[in-house]
Amino acid sequence: MEPDGELSALTQGANSVLGSPLRMLTGTLIFELAVFVVSTIGFVFAGWPMGDATYMVLLTIFSVGYGEIRPVDTLFLRLWTSGTIMLGCTGMIVMTGALVQVFTLFQFRRLLGLDRMMTEIEKLDGHVIICGYGRIGVQLARAMTEAKRPFLILERDHAKAEDAKAQGFLCMVGEATDEHTLKAAGIVRAKVLASVLPDDAANVFITLSARNLNPDIEIIARGEAPTTENKLFHAGADKVVMPTHIGAERIVEMILYPATGNALGEDSGMTATRRNLHDLGLDLEVVEALPGGALTGETVGEAERRGNGAFFVVQLDRINGQSIQHPGEDVTIEPGDRIMLVVRGSRLSAGAVFSAVKTPVRHGRTFVS
Repeated sequence: MEPDGELSALTQGANSVLGSPLRMLTGTLIFELAVFVVSTIGFVFAGWPMGDATYMVLLTIFSVGYGEIRPVDTLFLRLWTSGTIMLGCTGMIVMTGALVQVFTLFQFRRLLGLDRMMTEIEKLDGHVIICGYGRIGVQLARAMTEAKRPFLILERDHAKAEDAKAQGFLCMVGEATDEHTLKAAGIVRAKVLASVLPDDAANVFITLSARNLNPDIEIIARGEAPTTENKLFHAGADKVVMPTHIGAERIVEMILYPATGNALGEDSGMTATRRNLHDLGLDLEVVEALPGGALTGETVGEAERRGNGAFFVVQLDRINGQSIQHPGEDVTIEPGDRIMLVVRGSRLSAGAVFSAVKTPVRHGRTFVS
């Protein structure tokens, strides 16, 4: 097993690992009790009083060596005492070893906080499992915390796991590609699994394992290479996120349509609105009506008709500071207006309709803009 998986193995099998010395301790105690009872009966059978027989057996088993209570002067007593010494002392040695193992494991579990962690994990139900505590995993953990959504992080790197715990996140050290780790993380009870490792092969394997363990779980997987997207879907992912593509698209939007970022900003309410629209296949876009633009000077109704259903106008912000919410179809789009659109489909193509320059129209031999 790799070093990164050692804590995972301890976490997964904590109860079974601890159960082994406990079973040994219990069995040894029963054995010692049996030796004590049988040996005492033997000395009583040889004519010793019950008190002397019991005391003699105790001294023998615990190897105290105070001396014989009564003379051991017959063959039976010598053989019986020898048997008591061998069985009783051997049992005490085994029991001492079992006690040391039990105490060590309890202290080790307490030191690592495994008892508390396993208790918290067992309480999780309908939670989110985040595989990987990298850049995306950190953002997911913060978002889940803000949304008060129960979640668990699986991270194989000890340093990253300690950082997650320092932030107050529930984190388990282990390989998310290992089915035993996923079971220990409560994959059967989980509602969503987000595999956001920077390794496409690992994300595919995690997706396969998670789908096999819980057919009803929603799996969101990260992909880097374009060819990985189909593999993740075939492996059982419900949604695939390509951070590189999303980042490139966002940069293009910032270059071509900077008005969107300036107008919408990072307001939490607007962010929630955009998220809800995105779930419906829609998005918000802010474009500026340029002088000479294709739709500058047109009415809102005409602009929406030219868009052929790709967008509709929800707000106009004039240069003079006037803001017109839900403008009617007869409101004219003026140069410099900032237009907030609800976009269906490609945001870039919708914004291009407004930013394009008017196409000259031929009338006879004259071109009129």
